[in-house]
Amino acid sequence: MSTKPPPKDPAIRTIAMPADTNPAGDIFGGWLMSQMDLAAGNIAALTSRGRSATIAVEAMKFHRPVKVGDEVSLFAELLSVGRTSMKIHVEAWRRSRDSEDSEQVTEATFTFVALDFEGRPRPVYNMPSGSGPV
Repeated sequence: MSTKPPPKDPAIRTIAMPADTNPAGDIFGGWLMSQMDLAAGNIAALTSRGRSATIAVEAMKFHRPVKVGDEVSLFAELLSVGRTSMKIHVEAWRRSRDSEDSEQVTEATFTFVALDFEGRPRPVYNMPSGSGPV
Protein backbone atom coordinates (compact mmCIF):
# COMPACT_ATOMS: atom_id res chain seq x y z
CA MET A 1 0.00 0.00 0.00
CA SER A 2 1.32 3.43 -0.96
CA THR A 3 1.93 6.20 1.55
CA LYS A 4 1.65 9.16 -0.85
CA PRO A 5 -1.07 9.81 -3.44
CA PRO A 6 -0.05 9.45 -7.09
CA PRO A 7 1.66 12.58 -8.45
CA LYS A 8 -1.18 13.43 -10.85
CA ASP A 9 -4.64 14.93 -10.79
CA PRO A 10 -7.42 12.67 -9.54
CA ALA A 11 -10.08 11.42 -11.94
CA ILE A 12 -12.69 12.38 -9.32
CA ARG A 13 -12.64 14.23 -6.01
CA THR A 14 -15.67 14.18 -3.69
CA ILE A 15 -16.73 14.60 -0.05
CA ALA A 16 -18.11 11.71 2.02
CA MET A 17 -21.51 12.73 3.43
CA PRO A 18 -23.64 11.49 6.37
CA ALA A 19 -26.20 9.80 4.07
CA ASP A 20 -23.43 7.41 2.91
CA THR A 21 -22.69 5.86 6.33
CA ASN A 22 -23.29 2.44 7.82
CA PRO A 23 -24.62 1.99 11.41
CA ALA A 24 -21.05 2.28 12.79
CA GLY A 25 -20.65 5.74 11.24
CA ASP A 26 -18.16 4.71 8.56
CA ILE A 27 -18.80 5.31 4.88
CA PHE A 28 -20.38 2.30 3.14
CA GLY A 29 -17.97 0.24 1.04
CA GLY A 30 -20.60 0.25 -1.72
CA TRP A 31 -20.57 4.05 -1.88
CA LEU A 32 -16.79 4.03 -2.18
CA MET A 33 -16.91 1.32 -4.83
CA SER A 34 -19.43 3.34 -6.86
CA GLN A 35 -17.12 6.37 -6.74
CA MET A 36 -14.26 4.17 -7.93
CA ASP A 37 -16.45 2.85 -10.76
CA LEU A 38 -17.23 6.43 -11.82
CA ALA A 39 -13.52 7.30 -11.87
CA ALA A 40 -12.68 4.21 -13.94
CA GLY A 41 -15.65 4.97 -16.20
CA ASN A 42 -14.20 8.41 -16.97
CA ILE A 43 -10.99 6.79 -18.21
CA ALA A 44 -12.91 4.09 -20.12
CA ALA A 45 -15.07 6.68 -21.92
CA LEU A 46 -12.04 8.77 -22.83
CA THR A 47 -10.10 5.74 -24.03
CA SER A 48 -12.91 4.19 -26.06
CA ARG A 49 -14.30 7.56 -27.17
CA GLY A 50 -17.80 6.42 -26.28
CA ARG A 51 -20.05 4.29 -24.17
CA SER A 52 -18.63 1.51 -22.03
CA ALA A 53 -19.76 -0.73 -19.19
CA THR A 54 -18.13 -2.32 -16.16
CA ILE A 55 -17.95 -6.10 -16.56
CA ALA A 56 -15.63 -7.05 -13.68
CA VAL A 57 -13.97 -5.76 -10.54
CA GLU A 58 -10.86 -7.57 -9.36
CA ALA A 59 -8.77 -7.40 -6.22
CA MET A 60 -10.97 -4.97 -4.27
CA LYS A 61 -9.10 -4.16 -1.07
CA PHE A 62 -10.35 -1.94 1.73
CA HIS A 63 -7.31 -0.72 3.67
CA ARG A 64 -8.83 1.91 5.97
CA PRO A 65 -12.27 3.40 6.69
CA VAL A 66 -13.55 6.67 5.27
CA LYS A 67 -15.28 9.05 7.69
CA VAL A 68 -18.01 11.63 7.15
CA GLY A 69 -16.52 14.85 5.84
CA ASP A 70 -13.39 13.25 4.41
CA GLU A 71 -12.27 14.45 1.01
CA VAL A 72 -11.96 11.36 -1.19
CA SER A 73 -9.68 11.53 -4.23
CA LEU A 74 -9.82 8.75 -6.82
CA PHE A 75 -6.82 8.13 -9.06
CA ALA A 76 -7.33 5.98 -12.15
CA GLU A 77 -4.67 4.43 -14.39
CA LEU A 78 -5.23 2.61 -17.67
CA LEU A 79 -3.39 -0.71 -17.33
CA SER A 80 -4.18 -2.40 -20.65
CA VAL A 81 -6.43 -2.31 -23.70
CA GLY A 82 -7.72 -5.39 -25.49
CA ARG A 83 -9.82 -5.55 -28.64
CA THR A 84 -13.03 -4.52 -26.84
CA SER A 85 -11.94 -4.22 -23.20
CA MET A 86 -9.93 -1.96 -20.91
CA LYS A 87 -8.40 -2.70 -17.49
CA ILE A 88 -8.23 0.32 -15.19
CA HIS A 89 -6.66 0.39 -11.72
CA VAL A 90 -8.21 2.80 -9.23
CA GLU A 91 -6.85 3.96 -5.89
CA ALA A 92 -9.01 5.88 -3.39
CA TRP A 93 -7.33 8.25 -0.94
CA ARG A 94 -8.89 10.11 1.99
CA ARG A 95 -7.92 13.40 3.57
CA SER A 96 -9.53 14.74 6.71
CA ARG A 97 -10.96 18.23 6.17
CA ASP A 98 -8.61 19.69 8.79
CA SER A 99 -5.39 18.02 7.64
CA GLU A 100 -3.04 17.98 4.67
CA ASP A 101 -2.15 14.31 5.28
CA SER A 102 -3.68 11.69 3.00
CA GLU A 103 -3.91 7.92 3.25
CA GLN A 104 -4.90 5.26 0.77
CA VAL A 105 -8.19 3.64 1.73
CA THR A 106 -9.11 1.35 -1.15
CA GLU A 107 -7.89 -0.02 -4.48
CA ALA A 108 -9.27 -2.26 -7.22
CA THR A 109 -8.92 -3.11 -10.89
CA PHE A 110 -11.98 -2.56 -13.07
CA THR A 111 -12.58 -4.12 -16.48
CA PHE A 112 -14.75 -2.19 -18.94
CA VAL A 113 -16.03 -3.15 -22.38
CA ALA A 114 -16.60 -0.58 -25.11
CA LEU A 115 -20.21 -0.66 -26.35
CA ASP A 116 -21.92 0.35 -29.58
CA PHE A 117 -25.24 2.22 -29.75
CA GLU A 118 -27.16 -1.02 -29.27
CA GLY A 119 -25.18 -2.07 -26.18
CA ARG A 120 -23.05 -4.71 -27.90
CA PRO A 121 -19.26 -4.95 -27.47
CA ARG A 122 -17.29 -3.02 -30.08
CA PRO A 123 -13.59 -2.52 -30.72
CA VAL A 124 -11.81 0.10 -28.67
CA TYR A 125 -10.50 2.65 -31.15
CA ASN A 126 -9.44 6.28 -31.36
CA MET A 127 -6.95 5.82 -28.55
CA PRO A 128 -5.88 9.14 -27.03
CA SER A 129 -2.41 10.23 -28.05
CA GLY A 130 0.31 8.65 -25.94
CA SER A 131 -1.95 5.64 -25.20
CA GLY A 132 -0.06 4.87 -21.98
CA PRO A 133 -1.40 5.38 -18.46
CA VAL A 134 -4.01 8.10 -18.26
